[in-house]
Amino acid sequence: MTSRILPLLSIFLACGSAMAQQPAIQTNRNSEQKLPLPKSDEAFHFAVFGDRTGGPPEGLQVLAQAVKDTNFLDPDLVMTVGDLINGYCLPPKWEEMAKEYRDIMKDLKMPWFPVAGNHDIYWRGPNRPAGEHDALFEKHFAPLWYWFEHKKCAFIVLFSDEGDGTGAARDFTKPAQQKMSDKQRAWLEETLQKTKSLKHTFVFIHHPRWVKKTYPGANWDDVHNLLKASGNVRAVFAGHVHRTRYDGNRDGIDYVTLATTGGSMPGNYPEAGFLHHIDIVSVRPEGVKISMLPVGAVIDPKKYTPELIAEVEGLRGMGLGLTAGPIGLGANGRGAGLVEFKLTNPAKSDLEIAVTPSEEPGEWISSAERVQFVLKPGETKQGSFSMMRVREGLGGKVTEPSVSFAMEMIKEEGRVPLPVRKVNLPVNLRLPEDFFKTAEPKILRLDGKSAVRVEMGNKKLPDGPFTVEAWVLPGDKADGDIISKAEQSEFALNLIKNEPGFHAFIDERYTSAISTEALPAGQWAHVAGVFDGKAMTLYVNGKQAATTPAAGKRTLNAQPLYIGANPDAKSEPTGFFTGAIDEVRLSSSARYTAAFTPERNFTRDDKTVYLFHCDKLAGPFLPSDSAGGIYGTFTGKPELVAP
Repeated sequence: MTSRILPLLSIFLACGSAMAQQPAIQTNRNSEQKLPLPKSDEAFHFAVFGDRTGGPPEGLQVLAQAVKDTNFLDPDLVMTVGDLINGYCLPPKWEEMAKEYRDIMKDLKMPWFPVAGNHDIYWRGPNRPAGEHDALFEKHFAPLWYWFEHKKCAFIVLFSDEGDGTGAARDFTKPAQQKMSDKQRAWLEETLQKTKSLKHTFVFIHHPRWVKKTYPGANWDDVHNLLKASGNVRAVFAGHVHRTRYDGNRDGIDYVTLATTGGSMPGNYPEAGFLHHIDIVSVRPEGVKISMLPVGAVIDPKKYTPELIAEVEGLRGMGLGLTAGPIGLGANGRGAGLVEFKLTNPAKSDLEIAVTPSEEPGEWISSAERVQFVLKPGETKQGSFSMMRVREGLGGKVTEPSVSFAMEMIKEEGRVPLPVRKVNLPVNLRLPEDFFKTAEPKILRLDGKSAVRVEMGNKKLPDGPFTVEAWVLPGDKADGDIISKAEQSEFALNLIKNEPGFHAFIDERYTSAISTEALPAGQWAHVAGVFDGKAMTLYVNGKQAATTPAAGKRTLNAQPLYIGANPDAKSEPTGFFTGAIDEVRLSSSARYTAAFTPERNFTRDDKTVYLFHCDKLAGPFLPSDSAGGIYGTFTGKPELVAP
């Protein structure tokens, strides 16, 4: 039996060896695409922490966050570059601070290796011993200099605060104390000989002694020559200056200085080198890559639970209870109005809200700069502020007033900011009675990238019968929306290859009346869609072009209405129309029940929701000849031109 098994085993091992040597994508699909496989060589990562000292007590929280980040990244090990504690004190206080640091670092799930810095070593106070805090550091942290091997790589830790050997108080600013001692230098030379056969060597020290302007007494050139002669030193890491700095590659050795991991800084300015960060070093047999990661940038994907997502979505759709009273705007450009809001927190967490009215210098001012408060779950708060336009006239640029709602959920593990919701506040245009009578005839020309956006505000089209109509001059085989408020609700008039269609969301679905005859390109046509409660009918030039039975409740929405486009889910325009549009009217009645002769210029009555003659602007606004001061604003580059 054994004699039969051994040959089979040898064949199996040979096949397994061949498969291991020639890995390939495994599939039962026939595909010509040959995907490259990832590297299979031995690689690992390690992290480097910067200085912790000099900062406020909150710096310990930064360090704790760095520990959490590092645990998610899961490197093989963590190095530091010194200044672990504020130090410069007597032993009792020193040991208290050392315990604080070690208590945070013990949460790391991988080994960590300290470097001694001046804050860790310098003694300030009476009875200073010659070695200052050397002994305490070696008791509680590590040897002042040492090395270890990991995956055929050497990690060498050096000590840059030895003093000058005379017993004088240690001071890194004195050139005489900026040299590496003969004792440590001899140890380094011996260590580099021992580690010469390893693939890579990394060196860690507190002071960047290679910066000659800062350390004029340093003998770093001698140290560098030792590192260079070894042939396998890839990088030297330092700290102390609390600002990240790269001094280039010298003889194959990168010289890298870290900023801080909880230490003091003038502020968070990453582009200027001031930030709390972790360096991540990726090690492969053929080379090394060093990258920086800001503390707090690592996110645990497990926190995005269905419960959290449900809370966020509930808040994103939260009603703002926003009403404007309205903000009147006269022909002289001046106006004012009251804005009210009412908010109820639907989430299970506390919600901090900041309500900020827009303030355009020299144009809009508000009675409240910012209203900020915290809502408990289920709690309701309301408030108000006034808006006033102080600029004269409607010429040039006129900015609509707006209000922004910034929200953050307050959870035990931190804050969850939500997208800011900015709402434009509609104004009520108060125009002279003869404004439309004195206008010269114009038409609205659209280029397939432009439209008119109409914020309906409180002027909603009620559920029930309605009519939407316009005069249209299409291009050749035009596609696009003439008038639309359709987004899983409401209604639209559109063209598909010049064939007009009328669509409305009735009884929880879209119903359509679509003509099978195309409108002639370059010719004006009147298109009307009528819903009478029983059917939807499309009229073209006063004649019935299509009809479809339809009954039920219409679904309304808060979307803007577009002339020449269709609103998407974010209220942005899409489905643009190319050609010209004139005399756009929406009515809260079924205006047409049989064939008729269309008016070329519409008139308003008590059923008119809005009526755009497209003849004249009021500043940047396209006003509606209807009650309520409705207007449209341009998106893209629509033009009013002579017919």
